[in-house]
Amino acid sequence: MKSPLLSLPGAVAAEGVDEGVAAHYGDLFREQRALADGTGFVDLSHRGVVTVGGADRLSWLHLLLTQHVSELPAGQATEALILSAHGHIEHALYLVDDGETVWAHVEPGTQDALLAYLESMKFFYRVEVADRTADFAVVHLPAGSIAEVPEGVVVRETAYGRDLFLPRADLESYAEKAGPPAGLLAFEALRVEHHRPRLGFETDHRTIPHELGWIGTAVHLQKGCYRGQETVARVQNLGKPPRRLVFLHLDGSEVHLPAHGTDVRLAADGPDGRKIGFVTTSVRHFELGPIALALVKRNVPVDAPLLAGDTAAAQEVVVEP
Repeated sequence: MKSPLLSLPGAVAAEGVDEGVAAHYGDLFREQRALADGTGFVDLSHRGVVTVGGADRLSWLHLLLTQHVSELPAGQATEALILSAHGHIEHALYLVDDGETVWAHVEPGTQDALLAYLESMKFFYRVEVADRTADFAVVHLPAGSIAEVPEGVVVRETAYGRDLFLPRADLESYAEKAGPPAGLLAFEALRVEHHRPRLGFETDHRTIPHELGWIGTAVHLQKGCYRGQETVARVQNLGKPPRRLVFLHLDGSEVHLPAHGTDVRLAADGPDGRKIGFVTTSVRHFELGPIALALVKRNVPVDAPLLAGDTAAAQEVVVEP
């Protein structure tokens, strides 16, 4: 859905999966600084919004999700995954319960598949599942923001800021009062800085939660059965994941950032060496310069210099080998 905020001065539209909102409003680093200082907002109205109502909503979701939500207190934010039978990540949900309804925002374009799965699992449970994307827009306020939240708006508050489920019809009027807008590139730069994985960027068809550090934040290890739990338990108790997420400091002399999917190799092997991983997200940060997240084989030495395509990269550990 195309955001009306693309009509704001300086707005440049994002591309790919994030099409429909602004990548930036003309000054990427200023927008990042504003978010880091707790001012402004980010238009995330392209994300899917799904709700689950009904008396059994929490106990039912508890059976399907990787997170412990059966006693989720009203107003407490959490995140959860839906896995395949083999433990591979299929969906990532960012949740809050308002006391009557569970609200979740998900990656753009994934809500239809998520709704189809949830509908197929309803059976005799007293739940009502709905796609609310057409009616509600997600707006992000950074940590430390003192921007007012309109009365009655559902809020999902985390250490990184507040996600508002704002009536879509109110998006333009709220933007006028919420401070300077920041584009998605600024939001993504801070996400990479904080090593936070994103479905479809840090994941592929075979990613398991351990590889990205989602154990603990999105996966609860002391809860009952859910699809894919066998893989989670086996890797947690008996082994190690085949890959691990790393944070990369990229050579700042390069003009272009390595794109998503760019091969990562050991620098000692040169650009024609054996592939050991791939870049998942790369950004330009207002303080750190060019940085990236990448998924590499678990046995790659943690102090080994790397190449992301032709770009030299120094790694920091995110997930322990």
